Amino acid sequence: MAKSYKLLLKQSIGVPAAPIVKIGASVKKGTLLAQPDGLGVPLHASVSGKVTEITDTYIMIEADPVQTDEFEPIPQSDSIAEMVKAAGLCGMGGAGFPTYVKLGTKLDGGSIMVNAAECEPGLKHNIKQIITEPEKIRRGILLSMQATGAAKGILGVKAKNAEAIAAFRKVIQPGDNIEIAELADMYPMGEERALIREVSGTLLGVDQLPAAANAVILNLETVARIAEAVDQRRPIISKNITVLGKLKNGRESQIFMDVPIGTPVSELIEMGGGIDGSYGEIIMGGPFTGKPTALDAPVMKNTGGIIVTIDYPKETRPVGLLVCACGGNEDRLRQVAEQMQAKVVGVQKCKQAHEVKGALKCENPGNCPGQAEKIMELKKAGAQVVLCSNCSDCTNTVMCVAPKLKMAVHHQTDTAMRTIGHSLFRRLPIEQ
Repeated sequence: MAKSYKLLLKQSIGVPAAPIVKIGASVKKGTLLAQPDGLGVPLHASVSGKVTEITDTYIMIEADPVQTDEFEPIPQSDSIAEMVKAAGLCGMGGAGFPTYVKLGTKLDGGSIMVNAAECEPGLKHNIKQIITEPEKIRRGILLSMQATGAAKGILGVKAKNAEAIAAFRKVIQPGDNIEIAELADMYPMGEERALIREVSGTLLGVDQLPAAANAVILNLETVARIAEAVDQRRPIISKNITVLGKLKNGRESQIFMDVPIGTPVSELIEMGGGIDGSYGEIIMGGPFTGKPTALDAPVMKNTGGIIVTIDYPKETRPVGLLVCACGGNEDRLRQVAEQMQAKVVGVQKCKQAHEVKGALKCENPGNCPGQAEKIMELKKAGAQVVLCSNCSDCTNTVMCVAPKLKMAVHHQTDTAMRTIGHSLFRRLPIEQ
């Protein structure tokens, strides 16, 4: 039976791409399928085959039985940013901001900061890429520095990833002006303002962008794809992904490199051995910022992980939600509460969370002054249990208060953490 791949027209922040192919068209890997009219990224065929369906949201391709490594190259250009734009590259680890816009920033001596913190528990494909392709990462950083006029490049990676640090240090050449910033093992060390704070000592305001620190932040895989776009003229047709959870192959993280965009979640799970019995939820992304997904959902350019969880525990006591800017939003916490069949009696936001353009931003990510007032308000509302989505430090402060008020604590990530055998987010040491 032929495989089909659903390629969503909206793969990034901005507008969806508009199809330029027709149903019945034969396409090669890398064929341009759709172009955005405004901020956004173009879409290319991730497999060779035939276009079988076009809707307002996706293009479906029935794949040829035999796939090769060959692809249609993007146009050559003297501009790095233009080649990245033609390749359809967006951030491959977060919200999916079009990368050509970032590379159009003129830093005038600033820094390219590469986020390799990979702070979502269980996700490991970024660290693997540093170990296996350090020269490609170096090349991507140098190209990004050239495009923006940055004076130096900085790879931000947790100190615990010693093998990755050693592999990258070996490829740095004299005169590169590239350095490694070793980060503490905490969540959310990968948040861009947290990374800037740790690397430069500058804490930006909640409404400030990295440009205010004369910096551009790029995800680790994004940097590698910049090198591929410029050196190989390769469009963005694949994604590196971690698959883990309640799988027949065990709960250890399984890494799949260069998975075609549009691959259904079910195929990735089968690659990981298949689901082991009943399960609670399938999460696309990481435990903190991932969202529930379906077996037929397609891989996108910013998909990081697929997690199959165990069943959620049932909670019969009234629950209060404490929403953090660094983890799941109120909607996500309500989804978790529903999975637990829990009644929500109150909602509070972390004292450092501020709404900026419809999203919550933390004043000082990963550095929390305390949550006593918020926990007490939930107690007054009748909550006997706190369900929170807080960062490492913020959860520590919750645990200083809630047990004293005889309130139990559930963290949004608990079920995923139990599934993969990771320590629960409660009182956690922050290690260098």
